[in-house]
This record gives sequence, C-alpha cells and structure tokens, in this order.
Amino acid sequence: MKKTLFYYFIFSISTGTFIYFCSFFNVQLPRIVRHYVNDFLIIPIVLYICLYVLKWSKNDKKYTLSLPIILYVCFLYSLLFEFIFSTYLARYTKDFIDIILYFTSGFIFYYFQKTKK
Repeated sequence: MKKTLFYYFIFSISTGTFIYFCSFFNVQLPRIVRHYVNDFLIIPIVLYICLYVLKWSKNDKKYTLSLPIILYVCFLYSLLFEFIFSTYLARYTKDFIDIILYFTSGFIFYYFQKTKK
C-alpha cells in the first residue's frame, strides 16, 4: 500500500479522534473544526479500511478502488447523513457543505491512491 495513503489514513483517524474527544470533554474548538473537519475525514477512513480488507480478501496487494466506487461511497454518505438521517434524527442536520467535503475527500483519497511512490 502506498505510504502517502497510509499517512493520510493515520492523520485522518488521529485528527478525527482528537476532535471527538475534545467535543466529548467540552473543549471549545473553532466552529469550522467542530462542524466540518470530521465530515472531511470520514471518507478516507472508511475507504482505507475498505481498501485494506479488499486487498486482504482478494489476496491482491495492488488492488485499488475505482473512482466510481469512491463516488458511490461519497454519494451514500451524502444521502444517509444529509438527507435521511437529518429527516428522522435530531442529532443530524442537513448541510450541503458536508456533501462537498465528502466528495472532496473522496477525490483526494483517489489521488493519493493513484500517485506513484
């Protein structure tokens, strides 16, 4: 697996965990960090885990996720969290900036996955 993609995953998971714990312990972070950064970070976390499992299950170390699959995951996250969950669960709010962040991080994941060492 490409090291850049691995570092991107580690950065995403550690930053997301830090923001979650700050929120849990009522540490005030800037509004943009509280409301948007984790939405940007979730797609590379999910895609990296999926990629790792697929590489293992297919026994193919060179396997990559295609752009349509990445866009499909971004679309599903957008649909679930910004339309369905926000309609039925008070914890979620509809925010179109989140949709842009899902797709932006998906394209960044695709770029890091495709770049040469």
